Amino acid sequence: MDWGNVTAEDLIDALREVDWSSPPRPLAEFFSRFTVPRSSSKWNSRLKCNLYYYRTNYFILIVSVLILGFLRRPLAIVAALLTALSIAFLNDSFAGTFSEKATRTVRQFSPHLAAKMRPPLTPVIRGRPSAKRAIYICGRPRWVFVLVFSSASFFLWFVSAGLLTVLWALAIGLLATILHASFRTPNLKARLNTFREEFRAVWRNYSEL
Repeated sequence: MDWGNVTAEDLIDALREVDWSSPPRPLAEFFSRFTVPRSSSKWNSRLKCNLYYYRTNYFILIVSVLILGFLRRPLAIVAALLTALSIAFLNDSFAGTFSEKATRTVRQFSPHLAAKMRPPLTPVIRGRPSAKRAIYICGRPRWVFVLVFSSASFFLWFVSAGLLTVLWALAIGLLATILHASFRTPNLKARLNTFREEFRAVWRNYSEL
């Protein structure tokens, strides 16, 4: 995959569909071999490749910085977690995994209620789904959970007055992420992972024919 030709929209779509349950890369690999990119095109390609390959590490880094910034504002931590959760629901893999685990947990106490949490069946026409499969969480459209958690986080932000704190912490976390992604030289594992994701994309398009 030529990361120099990948647009920001393509990268965001790839991050939305990727499996975020994968463990983070080892610290020895994460903090090894930093070099300055030789050109703007090299920097652009390296930035996108590292953002995709080390996505879990960057997520943990940003969350850690946010937690350190909120040690004096416990209510703001709850607001930040709700905001992060509402954003995470936009990821297809996370939404599906969350719905499955929540339904499995409820089934242990109330099988009847768990049956109501199943997503509706998608109509099939001539062996194919009639439209792109909508994402449901616990039997409800995804936007319901995003709206509820976003509203709750907004209320907590207003009550805790910790918006300035999160902006500073988020800026520091994003700056550290961009600096690392810019100077971390992609290794062989990152390139092989890129080829694997490209093969999956090609196979996915082929299977839909």
